[in-house]
Amino acid sequence: MITTAKRLDTVEEYYFSSKLREVRQLQSEGKPIINMGIGSPDLSPSKAVIEAVAAAIQDENGHGYQSYQGLPELRKGMADFYQNQFGVALNPNNEILPLMGSKEGIMHISLAFLNEGDHVLIPNPGYPTYTSVTNLVGAVPVYYDLKEANAWEPDFEALEKLDLSKVKIMWLGYPHMPTGARGSLALFEKLVAFAKKHKILLVNDNPYSFVLNDNPMSLLQVAGAKEVALELNSLSKTFNMAGWRVGMVLGNPEIIDAVLKVKSNMDSGMFYGIQKGAIAALNCDKSWFEDQNKIYRRRRELTEKLAEKLGCKVYKEGVGLFVWAKLPEGIESSEKFIDEILYEKHIFITPGTIFGSNGEGYIRFSLCVKEEKVQEAIDRF
Repeated sequence: MITTAKRLDTVEEYYFSSKLREVRQLQSEGKPIINMGIGSPDLSPSKAVIEAVAAAIQDENGHGYQSYQGLPELRKGMADFYQNQFGVALNPNNEILPLMGSKEGIMHISLAFLNEGDHVLIPNPGYPTYTSVTNLVGAVPVYYDLKEANAWEPDFEALEKLDLSKVKIMWLGYPHMPTGARGSLALFEKLVAFAKKHKILLVNDNPYSFVLNDNPMSLLQVAGAKEVALELNSLSKTFNMAGWRVGMVLGNPEIIDAVLKVKSNMDSGMFYGIQKGAIAALNCDKSWFEDQNKIYRRRRELTEKLAEKLGCKVYKEGVGLFVWAKLPEGIESSEKFIDEILYEKHIFITPGTIFGSNGEGYIRFSLCVKEEKVQEAIDRF
């Protein structure tokens, strides 16, 4: 038998990869599953995006290898987007690197900056990929608590008490996934000051800013943030392009160049047509966000009703693509709770525990479900 690499001992198959197999099996048995677990937008990209891709496919020069740094007009589109939406000025030539989804950026950044044994600050709860990638590159996850009592924001007194001597990267993501906590510029200022003090690379994962959020923010709005910080962003949630795999990493030229060294050895450029579609998406006016949020607002109202029907307490301050809810008193296991609903009512909801130990006692609903399906879920109780 051919043995696997030891690094695989540090990770498990991604939760949604294994759990969705279970869900598909139930569907194949004829169970009427309503999937409220995963944040994959069911809405379509704009007409302009589809038309741009269709036109690009006809371009005889559009089917070869593409630049590792993406089309110049794509980088300019990303720079213009950040200037228009956040007031952040970025040089499209050396401060922006398009990615095949921001998820790959987590691996590229980790490979570029982490040596074996380096420590990484990871939010608990937070995106599970931060932990799995940290383990895969041989670094050490160090979790920092996010608690509802502190509005799901870091406790800086507790952070300062940690041994930070080996910490190289700190992951954060606001608006926060899974809770939907907004964050604030005041919080970002504290985080940048903390990173400067301790010589830590700060990385904000920011794909949810424009979903049900009336005050989109970027970590790079903080003066001096580029000295110590990167920001990841994505077209997946904002423009309904999750399957297209278009993201970006933004920061100062030296850090971006280090990430490019990794990326250029990992892929051979993004398909030309996808880049052209991304450019069209980034040029959407504010009516796009308003129209999307009208839909998500109605879905959120219904989803909150479902959560309350289950006896849960919704985190009302949350923004983004999910509803975060606290389980009823006396429920000890979120995984057992969601499995009972899956097998008895055929509704799949995400347990908070997959995001860390501080997710125990909570569940997460996706808003990527049509209103009539949410109503059907409500009617099953």
